[in-house]
Amino acid sequence: MAALASPIKAALGKTAFITGASQGIGRAIACRLARDGYDISIADIPPAKERVAEVVKEIESYGRKAISVTADVREPKQIYAAIDETISKLGPNLFISVANAGVTQVKPLLECTPEFMENEIRLNLLGLMNTHIAAAKQMVKQNSGGRIIGAGSIASYQNLGPYGATKFAVRGFTEAAAKEWAQYGIRVNAYAPGIVDTPMWDHIDRELARIENISVGAAKETRVKRDIKLGRIQQPEDVAKLVAFLVSEEGEYITGQTVKTCGGASL
Repeated sequence: MAALASPIKAALGKTAFITGASQGIGRAIACRLARDGYDISIADIPPAKERVAEVVKEIESYGRKAISVTADVREPKQIYAAIDETISKLGPNLFISVANAGVTQVKPLLECTPEFMENEIRLNLLGLMNTHIAAAKQMVKQNSGGRIIGAGSIASYQNLGPYGATKFAVRGFTEAAAKEWAQYGIRVNAYAPGIVDTPMWDHIDRELARIENISVGAAKETRVKRDIKLGRIQQPEDVAKLVAFLVSEEGEYITGQTVKTCGGASL
């Protein structure tokens, strides 16, 4: 994947806070932003500790500062504590916040229990909303603007059960936050991937195999061939490229958007 990474750039003295960056899309975003000059704070849950340590080590190899903070985004107090710890350790230089943490569980609606749906909402929607608000409060306090990015999905445009409902809501909240926070120099956007080669999509594939009574691997392979017009599965680094653009000076006039990055799968 080296060809997808940007050259290592000069340090900017600014911080990016990223939730769920121990693997997959979050890890790719953290590493890309580090290579683009940002110090990185990774917020993740305790079971991800070893994976986070690997990401921190990689970021430090670029000459950047990197820290690990603990946060289950289902718990608002932990999000605020993670932001406070980030500022304490890296300084009041928060410029980017990426609410990447999330979950998807593939189930027919008739199999969705109240507990199942509540977990999806707390992670994918409330976790994102509280992360955005906590980050925005710090950015307003700093009076230096910022970039807030959230995890949308192709499901923000194509309803896919409870997961799709949370991602539709992410799209709506992105627009609302962008309208309110533009006065503070804060841009708010979301990325909307399709099928990405990550552990999450491996899980989706296993669940679809069960539901559709097909072999593991067949569901993902079929959808890649049928839906992705560019002819290859998306890599996490493809999403990181979009995020890098949205937070850059080149993307400074873009706000309130949930941008598809799906290789044409939504067409």
